[in-house]
Amino acid sequence: NVGGSLTPLGDPPLFLGFLKGVDFFWTAKNIFPETLFIVGALLAIFWLIDRHYFRREGVLPVDPTPDTHRLGFEGAGNFALLLVAMGLVLLSGIWKSPVQFDVFGTHVGLPGLVRDVGLIAVVLVSLWFTPKAVHASNQFGWAPMAEVAKLFAGIFLTIVPVIAMLKAGADGPFGAIVQAVTRPDGQPDPAMYFWATGALSSFLDNAPTYLVFFNTAGGDAALLMTTHAATLAAISAGAVFMGANTYIGNAPNLMVKAIAEDRQVRMPSFFGYMAWSGAILLPLFVVQTFIFFL
Repeated sequence: NVGGSLTPLGDPPLFLGFLKGVDFFWTAKNIFPETLFIVGALLAIFWLIDRHYFRREGVLPVDPTPDTHRLGFEGAGNFALLLVAMGLVLLSGIWKSPVQFDVFGTHVGLPGLVRDVGLIAVVLVSLWFTPKAVHASNQFGWAPMAEVAKLFAGIFLTIVPVIAMLKAGADGPFGAIVQAVTRPDGQPDPAMYFWATGALSSFLDNAPTYLVFFNTAGGDAALLMTTHAATLAAISAGAVFMGANTYIGNAPNLMVKAIAEDRQVRMPSFFGYMAWSGAILLPLFVVQTFIFFL
């Protein structure tokens, strides 16, 4: 899952950047070539792999499942609900309000609260509105979501001390990493930011990792979008692209695994997945570094 790199709606790290002042279309303008390279290369590799296995399986002389229905959508009203969900997310980033609420010891702003309540309402409306036959046809179930929710709850609980150590900067336990992303002249090194953000995004959640390195680079959105645009592009690309290195790098990786296994489709183990991702993604990231970040 290396997509979602062009707008804040595509991936949580970019949404955090949007909340910090990065323009909505900044990433679309500044890492489009990087996205085109990595997505194009992966599509080509996937096509070659698929072609190989297709030839091994052999071609059936007659399609056993001929199309008998016209093309269309069932439950198409959910597209409208998807637009509502997108609008709620955008609203929470654009709407500024001083009103805050204490929710179990956490200060939650009014825009964020409206967004979260609205998204829950969208889910309930969708469940009520969508015919049960559509859910059955899609083999819809809660088990994959419950599995992902439990795992990421554990990640977010255990990530707290790691993020605190990263925030400690050059004087903290991860001081070597913080120092590595800065050149001897004090200027940020985009290539090192790409790999440092990406490496930690592979094993921590990529959203808080993005935020840590965003702040390490100065945390000034206006400066990062202009003078240090290459650095912000490297942080954005590292967080979004390298989350694909492991199942836990970003939620969709694990969700696909959980859905597949729920439908009795065998999936690679955690390290088995990393063997595939390492063999395919890491060489592409090396090439990408030389093309875009050096």
